[in-house]
Amino acid sequence: MSSSKPQPENSSSTLEEIRLARLEKADKIRNNGLNPYAYKWDVTAHAHELQEKYSELANGEEIEAEVSVAGRIIARRIIGKLAFFNLQDETGTIQLYLEKKRISEVMSDNPEAFNTITKLTDTGDILGAKGTIKRTDKGELSVYVQEYAILTKSLLPLPDKWHGLTDVEKRYRQRYVDLIVNPEVRQTFRRRALITASIRRYLEELGFIEIETPVLQSEAGGAEARPFITHHNALDMPLYLRIATELHLKRLIVGGFEKVFELGRIFRNEGVSTKHNPEFTSIEIYQAYADYYDMMELTQAIITKTAAEVLGDLKIDYQGTEIDLTPPWRRVTMNDAVKEVTGLDLTHYTDFAAAKTAAEAASISVPDGCQTLGKLLNEAFEQKVENTLIQPTFIIDFPKEISPLAKPHRSKEGLVERFELYIVGRELANSFSELTDPIDQRERLEAQAAKKAAGDLEAADVDEDFLTALEYGMPPTGGLGIGIDRLIMLLTNCASIRDVIAFPLLKSQSMAIKSFDYDGGKKTLRVEFSHGGIYLYHDVPEEIYKDFQSAPSKGQYFGSHIRDKFGFDREI
Repeated sequence: MSSSKPQPENSSSTLEEIRLARLEKADKIRNNGLNPYAYKWDVTAHAHELQEKYSELANGEEIEAEVSVAGRIIARRIIGKLAFFNLQDETGTIQLYLEKKRISEVMSDNPEAFNTITKLTDTGDILGAKGTIKRTDKGELSVYVQEYAILTKSLLPLPDKWHGLTDVEKRYRQRYVDLIVNPEVRQTFRRRALITASIRRYLEELGFIEIETPVLQSEAGGAEARPFITHHNALDMPLYLRIATELHLKRLIVGGFEKVFELGRIFRNEGVSTKHNPEFTSIEIYQAYADYYDMMELTQAIITKTAAEVLGDLKIDYQGTEIDLTPPWRRVTMNDAVKEVTGLDLTHYTDFAAAKTAAEAASISVPDGCQTLGKLLNEAFEQKVENTLIQPTFIIDFPKEISPLAKPHRSKEGLVERFELYIVGRELANSFSELTDPIDQRERLEAQAAKKAAGDLEAADVDEDFLTALEYGMPPTGGLGIGIDRLIMLLTNCASIRDVIAFPLLKSQSMAIKSFDYDGGKKTLRVEFSHGGIYLYHDVPEEIYKDFQSAPSKGQYFGSHIRDKFGFDREI
């Protein structure tokens, strides 16, 4: 008997049983003379476009103009000689209204056309359909199907409508499923594309040009961060994945370009958190004859213009807090920010021991590696101030010892001309009046190299080629870096950086099989995995072992037929 309710697959079926049943359906589609994996379908309309265009169409009314749509079946209802499918494309969903008589007349060369689409398709299948536009008597805008084609037969079921894909880590691991079942996730990545396009467009309007710089570098520089290390076989040399684009973009300024930028991937061998991913996107911008004041204005302009263009408003909600991006944004020195929150004014101290005592009295923890007033100021800021900076705030004038690439402050001894932008308690941008004195730069890089030699894994080596470039002369330059992922988090109201990176780095769950053997007497299967673990699976029938031996994909067969089916002990 037909039912008016969605037709789910048997909830008691295992994933492998569902897969096998769908494979059988694919074979039946082939036996009916159709290809379950088509080559092409001409699409003339999308769901959102049709919903907008025919929003005023009255119930029961039909428009004779033919449209051709394609998408994924996300729901099916079959009522005798009628069927209703919800089809989802990139823009939204629309109903397919399938009538046996109409389909049989148009697809008369395939007498089983209606049975094929109602009995051999499942949710998750990708379908193409042609027909007219009709609003049903119940008010649902539909494509009144004349003919169709099964474009792709899905072998694995989608998460059901009520339980969905709620396992957060699984959403990140199987982002393709996350995108199918959670339309708001697709919207986040559409908005990401709009944001990066807007930034690029604005900079190009200002006369900047984007030039790509090397990802593989012989020296990792431009930031204090632990790099990823790889090896070039043909040249027999170690290489680093870049931790910044800074030093190569500055070489371009030396070479005569006055406004350059690069928006691209950066790689840092660091921990994973809601604010950090080892592979992330940043934009670095360099402008000759500018300083950090000019970069403050540019930062403010980039973010406000992008927000206005993409969101249509400078007042945005972020996790329940209204953020007002309306310029001008507050500017405060690092020392004054610490003084406001803690009452501690480190400009009053010349003796580190006395300053440390005062800091500890203000509940600031002073780590062993903090041995200077400048580092103490930075510790106080990070521990007590950073998380309080909710509205856009430029923190300016940093200690020299934590800013090896910034120009000394023109009027404040011991400080450099540097700012960081904070919004919602997170750093979004970092900028300097760039250091152009090659002798001063050498001294600072050599100090960094000494720290590295002493065991600091985040310190940089001396980049001799960069120093050579500086000796040819670099004009006064303002430099700016903006964390694109964090900016997108802000403008899409996402709490975690993983929500705005399509495929964030996750710990491997690989079950790659290195070797296996079978004891027929004990019916024990011994499996060694590539991660070094060895497991003994008990009471494994010999036919399972033989099928395992002959399976073209050992990992897939193991996952479907062995891993969760038999008891096991870990040998190693």
